[in-house]
Amino acid sequence: MPARVTSDAFIGRRVELAQLDAALTNATAGSAGLVFVAGESGIGKSRLTDHFSERAKAGGARVLWGDCIDLGDSELPYAPLVSALRSLVRQGHPVFDALGTQRSELARLLPELGTPGDLIVEPYAGSAQGRLFELLLVLFEKLSEESTVLLVIDDLHWADRSTRDFLAFLARNICRQRLLVVSTFRIDELHRRHPLRPFLAEIERTERASRVPVERFTPDEIEEQVAAILGSKPDDDLLDRVWARSEGNPLFAEEILAAEREGDGTLPESLRDALMLRVEALGDVTQEALRWVSAAQRIEHDVLEEASGLDPRELRDALREAVAHHVLASQFDGRIAFRHALLREAVYDDLLPGEHGELHLRLATVLEDRLSGTPSVGLDRAAEIAHHFDAAGDRPAALRTAVRAAYTAECVHAEGEAAVFYERALVLWDRVEAPEALAGYDHVELLARAASAHQFDYSRCIHLLKHALNELDQEAEPGRAALLLERLGKARWNSGKGQIALEAWDAALALLPAQPPSEERAQLLAAKASGLMLWGRYSDALAMADEALEVADAVGSRRVRTHALNTKGVCLRGGGETSRGFATIREAMAMARADANVDQLLRAYLNLSDALHLTGDTHAARKLLIEGRREVRELGRHAKWLAIQQAEIAYDLGFWDEADELVPLELGRGTQGTTRVFYELTRASLSLGRGDNADARERLVVARDLVARSYEPQWHAPITAMLAGLERRERNIGAARAAIRTGLERLTDTEALADGARLARIYSSAAGVEADAAQQARDLGRPEDEAAAIAAAADYADKTREAASRPFAAAMPEAAAMVLVADAEAMAATGTPDPELWARAADAWAAIDRPFRVARVRWREADAALMAGDRARAEAAGSDALALAQRLGAAWVVEELTSLARRGRLRFQKPPKVVPSVTATATAAAAAASHALPLDPAAELGLTRRERDVLALVAQGRTNRQIGEELFMAEKTASVHVSRILAKLDVRSRTEAAAVAHRLGIEGSDDDTPIAVA
Repeated sequence: MPARVTSDAFIGRRVELAQLDAALTNATAGSAGLVFVAGESGIGKSRLTDHFSERAKAGGARVLWGDCIDLGDSELPYAPLVSALRSLVRQGHPVFDALGTQRSELARLLPELGTPGDLIVEPYAGSAQGRLFELLLVLFEKLSEESTVLLVIDDLHWADRSTRDFLAFLARNICRQRLLVVSTFRIDELHRRHPLRPFLAEIERTERASRVPVERFTPDEIEEQVAAILGSKPDDDLLDRVWARSEGNPLFAEEILAAEREGDGTLPESLRDALMLRVEALGDVTQEALRWVSAAQRIEHDVLEEASGLDPRELRDALREAVAHHVLASQFDGRIAFRHALLREAVYDDLLPGEHGELHLRLATVLEDRLSGTPSVGLDRAAEIAHHFDAAGDRPAALRTAVRAAYTAECVHAEGEAAVFYERALVLWDRVEAPEALAGYDHVELLARAASAHQFDYSRCIHLLKHALNELDQEAEPGRAALLLERLGKARWNSGKGQIALEAWDAALALLPAQPPSEERAQLLAAKASGLMLWGRYSDALAMADEALEVADAVGSRRVRTHALNTKGVCLRGGGETSRGFATIREAMAMARADANVDQLLRAYLNLSDALHLTGDTHAARKLLIEGRREVRELGRHAKWLAIQQAEIAYDLGFWDEADELVPLELGRGTQGTTRVFYELTRASLSLGRGDNADARERLVVARDLVARSYEPQWHAPITAMLAGLERRERNIGAARAAIRTGLERLTDTEALADGARLARIYSSAAGVEADAAQQARDLGRPEDEAAAIAAAADYADKTREAASRPFAAAMPEAAAMVLVADAEAMAATGTPDPELWARAADAWAAIDRPFRVARVRWREADAALMAGDRARAEAAGSDALALAQRLGAAWVVEELTSLARRGRLRFQKPPKVVPSVTATATAAAAAASHALPLDPAAELGLTRRERDVLALVAQGRTNRQIGEELFMAEKTASVHVSRILAKLDVRSRTEAAAVAHRLGIEGSDDDTPIAVA
């Protein structure tokens, strides 16, 4: 009988088990979660997880276990999920029947469920994979209704991209399910560019995820482990040797001990040597069987028997020996695998170069032969065969099976894994004879399929499509070329390259004759109409949408008709036909719902909610989006755009916590193109509102760069306005002007732009920038600069009014409010701000429930009233602004109001709550760095150092006596200093002097000075 080499006793890990138990308790109570068990190789992660699983099972939980498989450069899509769910299928669990018609969709993953059905794929789908994820989530929810579900995913460092994406999806969508996902991974596998690194960085920020680190054993725990293996207390010398060499690694300690007892007494130099000592002590047939298992990683007994050619009786005896010596273990699905991955790696690495190819080729051949006569290839089997042929160096077979594996991955929308196999096929293409016969199609089609697999990697997708078009004879195959160009245009548009996207669609249309009508032409017309609509060219888009409808009706394509109606509705609204536009979008929505066209249903929800929002019915828009997200979820789709749009609207309505929940940090993971732009802008709005300038700037720069080649006003208007506002806040007048200039340049022909509402937003922001420039020039005594800025502010106010009068903006209350803001800014530029103008703007924003904008203009009204000497109005407006800013958590507005109250000695209705600000130290530094202000504005104004100190206290609202006490001077001396300061600043009162100090950053801070309470 072989000596025991592992401990039957579970040793230590009390803290780790307590953390896992707590997570399971929370899950059982209806708070789902994800736990990542992390540690170095051989540290006992799987042992800990296995022990925890047994405890969970004893407590009534359902345990599902899946392993990630290391296939080198290949990836096995959803490997741990397939393994975990397969046991349920074989048990005939009724949960699959409860899925109804959706059961057949899962058969793509689990052929045991029966004949696979087609997963619904919409032609413009943002993520067909999302439908599968929703279906899997429903499955786990139904299982958790019976009992708590523990899903264990072992060796996550080998996980395929689809599995990682599914876990990310779970982190965002689990809530009250009785579900706990525990994943293990090796920390020593995570090199700098390992894909698990960014995944963990995002997921572990969520409240649903946590990490349980597994550390090395202590000397006492090593002693307990050795004693459990030996059955008695070890002598001190042996214990010292095991501890010294293993350094607390439990697996290494086992192997060191085994080498001491079964070897020649020579201690191994490395863990690999120790592992091979155990293998080399086994019989010859056993070692041969281990070589086959090391190449296969996990294998069925009959496959191993056929592939190895070993005598069946000898093979059974060999496997028993390997199991008895704790080298192999039988998995829950009946396959044979190594007890520990490190053991497999040691055996596999010991193979001779020629043995690698021989073993892999034989395994591939046996597995391939078993597929003869079967109607379809299983997902896991297709990937395994492709991997073995590639590892064997059989290039023709590797090409053929790589294409097949890519197709099977596509069937379950595992685009990342499909892309890997298509890329491998592209590499092999020129290295084999007759590749078309092996692949089943030509190189152009392979490039096109690879591009589809890279649909969310826009740069690679564009590169592959351009190569396909270069190889294709476009005159001989115009229809095929047109469809490639249509896809190229879509990829370019999604990557923010609007102009060249339209050029691709134009080139495609030129290839397709108008007669006879075709669905391909209708699809292209609808695509271009959508692009022109997003570009703000509503008249051109409307004409093209009508043409698309005409062709779609001629060929009977409801799919294209729905798409074109969606676009037409927005264009009608843009042309001022609001009611007709709404009705047209609702018609598109009804058609999409009737046809189960989820993509166009999503688009209709987005278009209609946006139109409602812009026309001032924002609460209705929010309600519509909530309904849309519910309906789309029921249809098996998770839509980022709907969530982000609801977050944008929630932000405008002042529901900032709701917006936070809708666009969590992990939502941005993996998003590209315009989806990333929308996400970054929404997060930037929240950061700006709360005063986190650094985060807002970083996000706005990312968004600006992503749409550098786009002409869409829906992006450039908010980017420009927010960047200009950020620079204004930090007194960077030059940078604010540059942001306005860049935004207008990117909109190209602003005179012809129909989207006047968004153009009005830019012009209104520009008027504010010039108002600040005029005031700064006035404060510093630069009359020429002041006059130029006053004129520019008035010009921008006129342009705001003109833009707001265009048809698309005429019925939009937001555009009208922008005009009032611009008028108030233009008047402020003259040095005589009118509080009444600011009050009108506040009323306009209040009428459509925009609390943050109300707070900002009420603050400006209070400032203007103070300058006009109307203290009562200043206090009333300031109190309103303060209440709103505190409710929202708008730290920087609270900070501005606090400063206004101090320097004006105002008494607001309520004392401010303490709202942390991240801008206080950044403002002066940013102003100095930009050179918008002189490095020392006090010196330019001719103030002495002493006068600067006095002015800073004036800005805090201190009296002459208080200034004297703080600066150790007589009250009369302080009065003389104040008089000189007023003369040098050319102002008439202390309040005006304090305002100058605030605008130029010449003020201190005094947290002990409260806003006076009425």
